[in-house]
Amino acid sequence: MTKFSEEILEIRKQALQQATSSFTRVDEISEKNTTRVLEIFRKHRVSDYHFRTTSGYAYNDAGREKIEEVWADICGAEKALVRTQFVSGTHALATVLFGLLRPGQELLSLTGAPYDTMQTVIGHTCSSPGSLKEFGIGYSELPMIDSGVDIKNIARAMKPNTKMVLIQRSRGYSMRAPLTIDDIKELCANVKKIDPECICFVDNCYGEFVDVLEPTAVGADIMAGSLIKNPGGGIAPTGGYIVGKKELVEQTAYRMTAPGIGSELGASLVDNRLLFQGMFMAPHTTAQAVKGAIFASVFFSLLGYKTLPLPIEERSDIIQAIQLDSPEKLIAFCQGIQKYSPVDAHVRPEPSAMPGYQDAIIMAAGTFVQGASIELSADGPLRPPYIVYLQGGLTLEHAIVGTMGAAAEILKINN
Repeated sequence: MTKFSEEILEIRKQALQQATSSFTRVDEISEKNTTRVLEIFRKHRVSDYHFRTTSGYAYNDAGREKIEEVWADICGAEKALVRTQFVSGTHALATVLFGLLRPGQELLSLTGAPYDTMQTVIGHTCSSPGSLKEFGIGYSELPMIDSGVDIKNIARAMKPNTKMVLIQRSRGYSMRAPLTIDDIKELCANVKKIDPECICFVDNCYGEFVDVLEPTAVGADIMAGSLIKNPGGGIAPTGGYIVGKKELVEQTAYRMTAPGIGSELGASLVDNRLLFQGMFMAPHTTAQAVKGAIFASVFFSLLGYKTLPLPIEERSDIIQAIQLDSPEKLIAFCQGIQKYSPVDAHVRPEPSAMPGYQDAIIMAAGTFVQGASIELSADGPLRPPYIVYLQGGLTLEHAIVGTMGAAAEILKINN
C-alpha cells in the first residue's frame, strides 16, 4: 500500500483547504459546458446509428458528418473536420498552415515563439525538411511583454503580405500566462481593424472547455487541436480537429486529403461512439484536470516553488507550470508521476531527444491512450530554469496522488 510521509500528507491537507474555493468556479463552468453539449447533442439528434465504423472511401459516412456538425456547433463555428486521420495536434495545426498559406505570404505569431514542434513546421530556427520556410512562406513574431501580447505594436508587426496571425492559447514550454477567451477576442478584433482579410488562427490545444466559449465563438476565423487532449474526454483513442469558417475549413480539407477530394472522404475506422462519448464527457474530464492543476499549484507553492498559474489565478488551459531549478528535480518529478500512473508504473522515464524538439525532453505518460495529455502526465525540456509542465488527470483523486508522488521523489533529492 502506498505510504507518504507525514510532511507530504500535511501539505496535501493544507493544499486541499486552500484550493476548495477555486474548485467551485471550475465546477460551475463544467456544468454550463455539459448543459451546452447536451443541448447540442439533442439538437442534432445523435443516435447509435452514428456510432458505426465505415471502410474504404466512406462516402456519406453519417457518423463522421454528424460529429463534425456537433463539434462545429459546440465551437460556435460554421464547419469542422474531426478526424482520427490526424496523428496529433501539431498535424492538425500544420494542415491549417499549409492549407491556407501560399508562397510569398507571411505568418505572424502574436504570442512570441510558438511551441517547439510548431517551430519545426514553420522552419523557425532550423532548416526543417518540408517546412513553411522551404515553401517560400515567410514568418515573423511579435515578442510578448509582461502584460501579455504587445497589442500596441500589432499594426507595426503586420506587413502587406501578412496573410495569417497565429495565436497560441496555451503557454507551450514557457512561463508566460495562457490567453483567456477575452484576450483572444480582443486580439482578433484588433487584427481585423488593421486588416479585415487577415486570418486569425488559434492554436487551441489544452484550452477546450476550460471556459464557457471557444475562440471561434469570439472572433477567431479558424482553430485546431487534438482529440487526445481536452475534447476527447480521455476516451477518444486518437485524432484531431480543425474548426472555423466554412470556406477556410474546406481549404484545409484539401490539404488533409487532396485537391478535389477534401472532406468528402475518410473512413471511420475507429468506433465513432468513442469520439461522441469523449466529447460528451469532455467538460467534466477537463474540469477534473483543471482542479488537479490548481491542487498542484497550491501544493508546490507550499513547498516553496514558483508556479504558474498561481492558485487563485484564472485558468485558460489545463497546464500547470512548476519551476524546479535543477535537472535532477525535473527528472525526479516526472519519474514520480510515472511511478503513480495506472499504466507502465514500473518504467522510469529518462531524458532523450524527440522529433520536433531542440532540447532533450523528459516525459511521464503512464496513460491508457499513448501520449494523451488529458490523462495525468508531465514533461519538460532539459534547459534552465528546468520547468516541468503538468497536465491532465481523468480524476482529481489521481492528480492528488500523482502530485504527492512527484513531491516524494523530489524530497528524496533534498534529503
